[in-house]
Amino acid sequence: MLQLRPTCEHCDKSLPPAALDARICSYECTFCADCVESVLSNVCPNCGGGFTPRPVRPSKNWKNDNYLGNDPARTEIKHRPVDAAAHAAFSADIKAIPPEAR
Repeated sequence: MLQLRPTCEHCDKSLPPAALDARICSYECTFCADCVESVLSNVCPNCGGGFTPRPVRPSKNWKNDNYLGNDPARTEIKHRPVDAAAHAAFSADIKAIPPEAR
């Protein structure tokens, strides 16, 4: 089950469960869309993968208790600002490769 982390790991922007600008990689590293585009060049600084919009968990119990009230978002913040220069060096060779081909 997705952790639904509460903030962008880089800029610490709040990303509540219904945030449409939350982005995740396949390891659930969580960043805001602005950081993914302007700082990270769609390259996860932790794994090198790409990002996708984070799904929004239903806020109402539509079926079988699969909703935010039963499976709440995480509250622990994981704030790990990215060193822009180090990330630029890391991502230089792979940012042109589509995420599905990395």
